[in-house]
Amino acid sequence: MLNMRRFVQNVDEPVWVEVLNASRKDREDWRAITTEEMLLQEKEEPSFDSEGRFIAELDGRPVGVVHANVDKLREERKGFIRFDVIPESRGSGIERQLVETALSELRARGMTVAQAQADSERRDYIELLEGFGFSQVRVFSMMEMDLANVSHNIGESKELTMRPLQKHHEEDIGLLTRLWNETFEEHFNFRPPTVEEVRQFLFSDLYFTEQEIFFAILDGESVGYIGVGIDEKYNLEKNVKSGDIFTIGVLKKCRRTGIGTRLMLHGLEALKAKGMTKAMLGVDDQNPTKAVGLYEKVGFRAKQKYSTFEREL
Repeated sequence: MLNMRRFVQNVDEPVWVEVLNASRKDREDWRAITTEEMLLQEKEEPSFDSEGRFIAELDGRPVGVVHANVDKLREERKGFIRFDVIPESRGSGIERQLVETALSELRARGMTVAQAQADSERRDYIELLEGFGFSQVRVFSMMEMDLANVSHNIGESKELTMRPLQKHHEEDIGLLTRLWNETFEEHFNFRPPTVEEVRQFLFSDLYFTEQEIFFAILDGESVGYIGVGIDEKYNLEKNVKSGDIFTIGVLKKCRRTGIGTRLMLHGLEALKAKGMTKAMLGVDDQNPTKAVGLYEKVGFRAKQKYSTFEREL
């Protein structure tokens, strides 16, 4: 018998982690999380939604989880659904009940739009969402490149100087927040981060325990930035030496001048200097800055696709 129950904070974290890790263990972009990491996320992340979580139990055994996530700092009434079912229980109707539960929760919390995501190769999840009236609105790519193939003199600006962010300087945290908001304001789903969120990310991010951010300086003005990070636990679990380009932005007035190319090359070289052999990043295929073209120019290729779906509530 299937039972759907609400998550109990400070009690159910081990159950949630167990189901999540079992459900995603075969995903190349996922590494196992710990109960301690989940507890830290609940405590430290300013926008984390501790409500809206449910656990599906089959004959008393946890087999699925869903989070009807409401971003406390987002003005628009859009909620986000993330659901997972352990492999041996998929296809038995549990996914449908998880999505139904999440939709009801989002309505009860005043949301007017629901969003969900599925691996583009998971036809079962895609058909399930379409059956609930969701329509595809975006496709995202996980891209990867071999750092042995980094090339230079491919149109990068030669006029820039690069300066590392000093995270113990409040002025640099404020600068990064301003640039992040200005360069991403046109992007799909973007919600401006606060200074507190940026500070928390720099000091307490769960994944990128090793990270560097660089500002691009042109004529004394900071016109762009790039962030690179290494998830040591991911590398140990997957037996790889991989780093991430987790953010990059160039002020609108300075685009198409080679600044983005220079930032990318600088970030890739920073990862190489730390012994990494490959780099990864995620991107919206319909990114308004046409970032996919930049990433392909420096050597990235799409490795996996994710589809984003929305429906009105």
